[in-house]
Amino acid sequence: MLGGGWSRARRGLLWGVAAAVPLVFLGVFFAWPVVALVARGFVGPEGGLDLSGFAEVFSDPRTWRIVRLTLWQAVLGTTFSLLLGVPGAYVLYRCRFRGRRVLRALVTVPFVLPTVVVGVAFRTLLVEGGPLGFLRLDGTFAAIVVALVFFNYSVVVRTVGGLWEHLDPRAEQAARALGATPWRAFRTVTLPALAPAIASAASIVFLFCATAFGVVLVLGGIRYGTIETEIWIQTTQFLDLRTAAVLSVVQLVVVVAALAVANRTRAKRERALTLTAASSAAHPLRLWQRGSGGPASGRPGGDLLPAALTAVVVVVLVGLPLATLVVRSLRVPGGGWGLDNYANLGTTGGRNALSVTVWEAAGNSLRTAALATLLAVVIGGLVALVVSRRPRSRTGRRAIGALDSLFMLPLGVSAVTVGFGFLITLDRPLGLDVDLRTSGLLVPIAQAVVAIPLVVRTVLPTLRAIDPRLREAAATLGAAPGRVFRSVDGPIAARSLGLAVGFAFAVSLGEFGATSFLARPDTATLPVVIFRLVGRPGAENQGMALAASVVLALLTAVVMLLAERLRGDRPGGEF
Repeated sequence: MLGGGWSRARRGLLWGVAAAVPLVFLGVFFAWPVVALVARGFVGPEGGLDLSGFAEVFSDPRTWRIVRLTLWQAVLGTTFSLLLGVPGAYVLYRCRFRGRRVLRALVTVPFVLPTVVVGVAFRTLLVEGGPLGFLRLDGTFAAIVVALVFFNYSVVVRTVGGLWEHLDPRAEQAARALGATPWRAFRTVTLPALAPAIASAASIVFLFCATAFGVVLVLGGIRYGTIETEIWIQTTQFLDLRTAAVLSVVQLVVVVAALAVANRTRAKRERALTLTAASSAAHPLRLWQRGSGGPASGRPGGDLLPAALTAVVVVVLVGLPLATLVVRSLRVPGGGWGLDNYANLGTTGGRNALSVTVWEAAGNSLRTAALATLLAVVIGGLVALVVSRRPRSRTGRRAIGALDSLFMLPLGVSAVTVGFGFLITLDRPLGLDVDLRTSGLLVPIAQAVVAIPLVVRTVLPTLRAIDPRLREAAATLGAAPGRVFRSVDGPIAARSLGLAVGFAFAVSLGEFGATSFLARPDTATLPVVIFRLVGRPGAENQGMALAASVVLALLTAVVMLLAERLRGDRPGGEF
């Protein structure tokens, strides 16, 4: 009895440590900086609490205009992402055809592209003289929404497709056998089963659209500013911490409300599902059905419409901006073609626009992303491991749910708020004799905070798919908690680890919001350098920005192709 009690106490201690390490990390490097910055905005001249900033900010018509634009942008971006992404999820995860894995990786590239690159890509597409310049969408609100759909399309495809590819098709087949039309079978059988995944995708897309920074800054500027860009403007240009603090609170309320609605919707729709292997659930792509009189008497197949829509999205929405970016990067002043813009990447630009060359910035980005990925995978892996448990007590289940939601918050809080909060709090964190603001660790830590939620969302579905009886059997046979993890959880979690590493590395590589605050001129990363080049006059600087964007896009594409190859067709959801 004594030995059993000690064993239980030791397991409890280990789980406590596994939960405490991420909580301390989140507390020091997320909650503390954010709360400190927001609190500083509510301190009056005499040091007391001063909430008059709310009245001042909300009495300004500009504030309400910014809030309306933010919400309208998020609603439209989420709606169109779902309308286009659900058919894409069906085609890329429910149908079998040659090149399916390559297309999956291709549609993922926009999501992991830096938002600055997305903005630059769409500007090259929509400016006068661009392929779609005749639409005159450059600098419009519609251009921002289209770019956000481009950015978030893969979130819907992967989140919904990750469940759809394992959904047992026999329930829908039974409905069809009973006389239901394909649309009615989908609406009454398949759609309710997919509702939790659709709600999850909608919540994530809404957060990304509501907190978009680089895309809005490049395509919309001040005219179509959002809460996120306004926080940046008030903090960097006017040093108005009170207004920035009020807007940060507004943004946090929007984020928490979106998460609450998504969790409630998901909880209402969640039910036990019959899942199967991806290979048995998928069917060959049905574009045309032959009639009894031969091919000429046939009719369109059931997959023709979603396949055609997906093909248009992949070619026009995903492929065209990227292809235009590459083509425009090869144009040189004078109307000719060449590699001059790429040769200039070894310089500091026209009139010394940069403090480092683009290649030096690329090296900075790779080193920083590697360290950020290590932090994100370790911390995010611990969170996923703890959250994947299934406590028997109601209190334990609530605690697990709260921890899961808590680590989603960095996705919805302004990266600008986090970055500026770092500068005012991390001079001596936890009493350590080190100033993180000058140590070079600040940027990778900030990038890790952003990447951790994606690591959790990637690894967690795989861990939750483990039958708890496997762990119980191993423990009954005398295996210590560490041995249980190495023999049960570890090998299965490794299936999604490659994808988690790829996402963390790619997201860290392209992080711009916090990095634009924290990176010193001599340690600037590629996204920061691209933004500086875009804002400087001169054909040489603009050409270098395009070439640097192509380099960054290629880096992220290679990372995600490797991650997709490591993943294979294994079970598990994304995001």
